[in-house]
Order: sequence, then C-alpha cells, then structure tokens
Amino acid sequence: MTSADLLTDAFGRIREAVHDAVGDLPAGTLNTRIDSEANSITWLVWHLTRVQDDHIADAAGTEQVWTAYGWSHRFGLALPDESIGYGHTSEDAAAVRVDSPELLTDYHDAVHDQTVAFVAGLGDADLAQVIDEGWDPPVTLGVRLISVIGDDLQHAGQAAFLRGLLLRR
Repeated sequence: MTSADLLTDAFGRIREAVHDAVGDLPAGTLNTRIDSEANSITWLVWHLTRVQDDHIADAAGTEQVWTAYGWSHRFGLALPDESIGYGHTSEDAAAVRVDSPELLTDYHDAVHDQTVAFVAGLGDADLAQVIDEGWDPPVTLGVRLISVIGDDLQHAGQAAFLRGLLLRR
C-alpha cells in the first residue's frame, strides 16, 4: 500500500461516515440543535467539509470547491465565502442550515472527489514538504493531511452521535 492509497482510504472513510450520519434525515432533524449552544448535524458536516475543502485547495494550489463550483450560492448562507466554521459564534452555527440532506452529501462528495484526485498523485517525498512555516515546528503536507483527517473524523463521529440522539427522541 502506498501513501496515496492510505490517504485515499482515510478520506473514503470520512465520506462513508458523513453519508451514514446524514443518511436520509429530513432537514428539520439535520438542522436541530439539542440546546442553544450545540452544533447541528448540518453545521458539523458543513464545517468538516469546509475545512477539508479549504486545506486541500490550499495544499494543491487550487480554488476551493465551495466557490469554484457554486456551492456557496447553493447553500445561500449569510456568511462570508471564506468562512469554514472556525471561530463561529452560536449564532453563526445556527445560521448554517440546509433544505435537504443531498445538499450536504453532494457538497461533501464534490470535495471528496477533489481531495482524492490530489492525494492520488502524492508520493512520500511530497508528504515531507513544508507547506506552513507559521508554526513551530513548520507544518509538512503529511502533517496537514493527517490533521484534516483527524478533525474530520471527530466531527463525523459527533454528527453520528447526534443522529442517534435525535432519532431516539
């Protein structure tokens, strides 16, 4: 198994977890917050997808799927296009809503496709390349990709847990 195969498998697992968490839930359930400070399934999946989109596009030197393919307009959120959810207030998180589960999963699938196309061409030497010197130690491409994978899997797990809670109501 190559590094590219390993990364492709990891991002595929995120995709599966997103689809399992969102499933065929109605928009009302996806947008539900269990209290005024909690994130919804919608926000969690949107956020993890936006982070992946932002970080992969930056590493690949491409435009984000969010803006390049009109996803920001399809979602129609009252947030800046560069918003990925980091630093969101409770009000910002509440504003991230969808009308259908397909909007979330289709956007995630588009980001997944761009991600897999990028990681498929990577070799071990590419992963050692420093891509962000703003940290100590500087961040390599491999570390950034593992960070995205870890963050995405945590949020996908949170969405799955929330799905279980909401379906038990």
